[in-house]
Amino acid sequence: MASVESIRPQTRNRFLNLYELDAVTRKGEHIPYYVASRAEREEDLKLVTGENHPDGVLIYALYGPARDRVVLVRQYRYPIGGYIYEFPAGLVEHGEDFRTAAVREMHEETGLTLTPVDVDPMFEAPRFTTVGMTDESCAAVYGYADGTVSDRYLEDTEEMQIVLADRAEVRRILREERVAVMCAYQLMHFLTDPEPFAFLGI
Repeated sequence: MASVESIRPQTRNRFLNLYELDAVTRKGEHIPYYVASRAEREEDLKLVTGENHPDGVLIYALYGPARDRVVLVRQYRYPIGGYIYEFPAGLVEHGEDFRTAAVREMHEETGLTLTPVDVDPMFEAPRFTTVGMTDESCAAVYGYADGTVSDRYLEDTEEMQIVLADRAEVRRILREERVAVMCAYQLMHFLTDPEPFAFLGI
């Protein structure tokens, strides 16, 4: 069975770190394997703790009296050198409940107020994002947003536009634009389901 024999930190950063693992393959061969993680110390890596606390949260929110628009951000991302459509999202602070983080992040990124809906916990459970290269996991929070869009709370490092997309715009975005994979799957629900949150059983 594959295993990890040792861990060597390669960076020390507040938000993201690289670790080199001495990995053992199922045939007993030792290979270097690199993992990016939000963990600041090797003892906090999920492969060490065996726990899966969410590092971040993403927010799938419907907007408007008819709840016929979805809240998106069009954000510049350095790794791709351009813009991509995503859900509002952010990091969960130490000791912070992820639903509280969702309300905070929605307001910081969009100026809108999020009212989360109560769902079966399996729909909000933290899931791994790109597990071949990172142990990062994110919880999903679903809800309704209202208020007036504002970018006044954005950090200087954030370059994004807030988009309140109806179904026609969602169809255009899926056909023509770069879209983060987790967002894209949910936008397919929004586009095709008469009640976008029907799959939540609410």
